[in-house]
Amino acid sequence: MVAGTAAVVKETITRITSLRIERRPISGGRLAIRCYRVTSQVDEYGSYAMKLFCLLFVVLLAGMPVAGVAQAAQTSSEPAATVAATGPQATAPATAAPPTVAGPNYAGPVDASRYTIGPQDSLQVTVWREPSLSGTIPVRPDGMISLVLVGDMPAAGLTPMALGADISQRLKKYIQDPVVTVVVLGVNSQRIFLVGEVMKVGPLMLTPGMTALQAIVSAGGLTQFASSKRIYILRTVAGKQQKMPFNYKQALKGDNQGVSLLPGDTIVVP
Repeated sequence: MVAGTAAVVKETITRITSLRIERRPISGGRLAIRCYRVTSQVDEYGSYAMKLFCLLFVVLLAGMPVAGVAQAAQTSSEPAATVAATGPQATAPATAAPPTVAGPNYAGPVDASRYTIGPQDSLQVTVWREPSLSGTIPVRPDGMISLVLVGDMPAAGLTPMALGADISQRLKKYIQDPVVTVVVLGVNSQRIFLVGEVMKVGPLMLTPGMTALQAIVSAGGLTQFASSKRIYILRTVAGKQQKMPFNYKQALKGDNQGVSLLPGDTIVVP
């Protein structure tokens, strides 16, 4: 390729020089002599020019791959640097989702095998692969819930596991091998109430085994005007209200903790 290019260049130079000589208005003999001298000069000095041109051309050709390789290496190093910079971000563990703020009726994790569902509780019923049958369902004041296909069914007095098994059994008429999960979202039935001379009047979430003393402490304690000797508990049994006295001072001493609290009890502090 280099030799062919050099030959073309040499022929071009010779032709251009000859054309210049032929245009000169001189006689034929002198023209021949000048043509010969010019042509021979081109032949004599053109060979050196061709050699120099070929040398420069070869150097240029030799330098072009080197520059190309250097540029390719630089180009290839840029994606590598990009990958190295973005690699840790791609492999970094996902940021944990922020914890959900607990509502006022949240009482901590509920044991599905021991917790007893009550009226006004909020349940999440999930039927596997059946989103149309799943959803959030409230327990009505009469202790019943309403489900698609199943209709009304009792929920109060059952544990979440027992209720899930009952729903699954009822859905077998419509779905093959249904898998049902029941989760308690809102504990609204397990509440007691405090009224009178306590720091925080109102409903209080009932935890298993809570006593009247613990409930008063959870409400901030008694006010300075409270009559600790006249505290009593109101409880409704079979539609009738019962009044049960509570000795606050004995409970503080550990002598008598009084009756265990039940959902719906009301502690009155005169």
